[in-house]
Parts: sequence; structure tokens; C-alpha cells
Amino acid sequence: MKGLLTRCFANDPLYCSLIPDRDTRARLMPELFECDVEEFFDTCEIFADSRELNGVLVVSDESEPYNPFFYYPREAQAALKTDGYLIREDPSLKTFRNFMLGKDYLNSRWTDQLHQQERIHVIYLAVEPAMQHHGIARFLLDETIRYAKAHRLMVSLETHNERNVAFYQQFGFKVYGVVEKCLGLKQYCMIREVQ
Repeated sequence: MKGLLTRCFANDPLYCSLIPDRDTRARLMPELFECDVEEFFDTCEIFADSRELNGVLVVSDESEPYNPFFYYPREAQAALKTDGYLIREDPSLKTFRNFMLGKDYLNSRWTDQLHQQERIHVIYLAVEPAMQHHGIARFLLDETIRYAKAHRLMVSLETHNERNVAFYQQFGFKVYGVVEKCLGLKQYCMIREVQ
């Protein structure tokens, strides 16, 4: 899964802003996604299109109770491991500094404004580049929306690629706000109301 995420987000505006050097990004992203994947297996729901893993959708079900004694230590462990990779890869600390500046783009903290616990949050939607435009993303999103409707849940997500906004709008998402804090980067915060 980390390979799929690496390929899908190699040219994403977020990662290009946080890790501007292409070679550094190529070396660092698999390690960063490895940290994410380890945490996701413990704290999130992961859906795939098939055993071949051409597409994956990672969601956090905010409506489910969680154990803070498990969740926060797991999150801290992943953060420490990530920071170690950033510092090792770029001892000048430029990349580490970018991640500190861009933390609000990484943490989905904007969802606190929603005051809505009956919600699922899409963390990643990734489709193998060679398999894009074959309906895989639509299939994964349709399943997520079907689940949200059945459980009367709001769906939230963010994208840093303006082209994705129109795609998500096809599924009933609307732009809730745009975060524009640093690095010349825009984060489009989107929600799909309970239906």
C-alpha cells in the first residue's frame, strides 16, 4: 500500500510543497507512507478495489468511540518515527521545517470547526496512475457514501489539488473552506452533509 500511495502522491501539490526536491521526495515518501500505513492499520478503516490493490480509500470513522490510551500513544509513535525520517533524510532540517510549517495541512484539524462527531473523514483516496479513469475512485467513493447514508454520517475530506474539487462535487461534496497558511499551498476542505 505504501508503494501505491507513493506513486499516487509523488506530484501532489502538498508533498511537492513540503519536499520540493524531487530526489529527496522519491526517497522520503515511501518511509513517510510506511509510518502512515502502520498507524492506519491500528486506527482506520481501509478499503480496496481488489486484491491487486489498484485503488485504496482510507477513512477515519469519527462516530466510533476510541481508546485514548491506545490512540494518542500510537499517534505519538508515528509522529516520532516520521520526524526521525525527515531529519535523517535532510540534516539541514529544511524538510523538517516545511513539515512543521505545513502541519495544519497534514492534521485535518479544520474538521474541529464542523462540531460534528457523526462523521467519517476520508484520509486518502488513491488510484494507481495506470488505472485511473477506469471508475475505481468512483466505486470506492460510492461505497463510502452508501455507508455514510446508511449510518446518517457526514463525510469530510481535503484535497490540495484544485482539479479534484469538481470531481468530489459530483458526489455531493461542497467546499466548506480553503486553508491557505503558508508554502503557497491551498487546501480545499470539503464536506458532504448527512442525507
